[in-house]
Amino acid sequence: MYARRRHAYFVLMGGCIVLFVSAWALVRLWSVPVAVGMCFVAMVIPPIAAMVANRRGPEDRWWDDPSGDPKSDDWWDELDGKKRPQ
Repeated sequence: MYARRRHAYFVLMGGCIVLFVSAWALVRLWSVPVAVGMCFVAMVIPPIAAMVANRRGPEDRWWDDPSGDPKSDDWWDELDGKKRPQ
C-alpha cells in the first residue's frame, strides 16, 4: 500500500509542476487569465497530494496496534468489542 500512495503522491506533484511550468512557459503567450487559472489549480494540488500520501487504508494497522501491555490491550479490545468482558 505504501508504494501505491507514494506513486499517487509523485503523480499529483508531477502534474502540479507540469501545470505551473506550462502555464508560464507556454499558455501565457496566448492567454494570461488561463495561465493564472492553471496556477490556481496547481496551488490546490499539493495539499491534496499530502492527504493522499498520508491516508491509511483499512489493512494498515496503526491505531489498534498492540501497545505491549497485556492488561491495556485486553481493556482496549473489550472496549472496541473485539473481546467479551470476563
